[in-house]
Amino acid sequence: MKNIRANPNQSPRAGIHSGFTLVEVLTVMAIIAILMGAGAIGLGNLNAGKGTSSAIASCEALFEEARTIAVSKRCKARVMVLAADPTKDTYLQRVVIVHQEIKADGTVEPDSWIISSRGYEMPKGTYFSQVYSKLQAGGDIPEYTLVTTKTEYAGKYYYYEFNGEGIFDNPGSSFVIGAGVRPNGQEPKTTPSAKRDFAGFVIWRNGRTSTYRSPGQVPNLPNSAQPFNF
Repeated sequence: MKNIRANPNQSPRAGIHSGFTLVEVLTVMAIIAILMGAGAIGLGNLNAGKGTSSAIASCEALFEEARTIAVSKRCKARVMVLAADPTKDTYLQRVVIVHQEIKADGTVEPDSWIISSRGYEMPKGTYFSQVYSKLQAGGDIPEYTLVTTKTEYAGKYYYYEFNGEGIFDNPGSSFVIGAGVRPNGQEPKTTPSAKRDFAGFVIWRNGRTSTYRSPGQVPNLPNSAQPFNF
């Protein structure tokens, strides 16, 4: 048998592949953690955007429905947002349409309001903001305490009103919602991405609405996490 002689110039460790060092492994793990965190934040912002977009579209439809009811019944109609109790699951999320009661003789009962439907509840984590929603002149959205035999709907509401001709009584007013969190039945708080999580629209005299193209069009939005309605 022919003897094979090793190359005397070759290192004894040549051909042996070394593994990753501890520092390299830790570096890779740190990079993965950062990427996962960034992805989670991005996904959260995406979900918030979907929630506000869906709620805005549904609420615009409710304004159109309220106007139609006002014209067909020839009485006032309102779009109202529940503002009664922060401990309720539907606080600042339930939106209902009401209209003035019509008596049997066709006359209107001015301060008696009838709920016209089951209402709409905004997606989880999406809330109406009374602070960032304003009347055309800059005043606060008015409040009304609804008295009804449907106890789950009774309580204080913010409202927008149409007259019997379908004319909105405060043209140029805004309806603004945002994404946030509401721990332990407290007031909602904005998320760290705050400003990007808001959307809204303006209501005109004829009841038509104009959606804000970007959150930057909504005046005085927060730049960081803070209580939702302050």
